[in-house]
Amino acid sequence: MTTDPVCGMRVDDNSSQHQAQYGGQTYSFCSQQCKNEFEQNPEQYARSAA
Repeated sequence: MTTDPVCGMRVDDNSSQHQAQYGGQTYSFCSQQCKNEFEQNPEQYARSAA
């Protein structure tokens, strides 16, 4: 399990259909909406997820 960096929801990163790569890491999301939000400003969300 991992945490969606946009909304904070717990996500199973092994089965999530919504994932994005940034800075050599894979981020998993609860929905396409959260993935889209991340992709608009990945630096902000990647920093808060660290």
